[in-house]
Amino acid sequence: MTSHPRRELIPRDETLRLIGTCKAWKDTFLDAAQQWTLLTDNGQVPTAPFHADLFQQAADAQRLSHHVLRFTTDFAQGPHSTTRPGSAVLAHLATASTLSSHVAPRFLDAAHIALRVSSATSPTTQRYRENTLVTEHTAARALLRRTAEALRDAIKELDDHLDFHRFFPTASHRQSPAQPPKPTGRHR
Repeated sequence: MTSHPRRELIPRDETLRLIGTCKAWKDTFLDAAQQWTLLTDNGQVPTAPFHADLFQQAADAQRLSHHVLRFTTDFAQGPHSTTRPGSAVLAHLATASTLSSHVAPRFLDAAHIALRVSSATSPTTQRYRENTLVTEHTAARALLRRTAEALRDAIKELDDHLDFHRFFPTASHRQSPAQPPKPTGRHR
């Protein structure tokens, strides 16, 4: 038995709310990827101690990840996650949650390496640690961008889903099939 397409619809207001939330998180992750930089303007690892900044980036990334996971969990527990369009949205949100959960550990690795850069005993060891630091930080920022892309994909699913609403007129407040008129009591 197949379900009626109307039953697959996420209500329009809910769809718009989900789109707004996903857009806000997407923008937040893109802003973080752009603002949380490591290198100086001339492309060098800073000489001043900067590990506190990396720990702060890790803490902020952990907070962002928690919010995206909470949003994903709330959607998964809702009534629309089992519908065809809801499952597609949930898959993108799960990807965003997974990717975002890997950001903080990469920033933490970068912070740990930053603590060891200045203690290098040779220029080769220092250069190796600096390169590893840059690699970890770059990977963390790439994960921020990929999280934003997964949220963008969820938005696209929701936008596409919103288009289906135009094929179905707004349901009445009763949400019941049309009833035949009741007899008036006069019979001829």
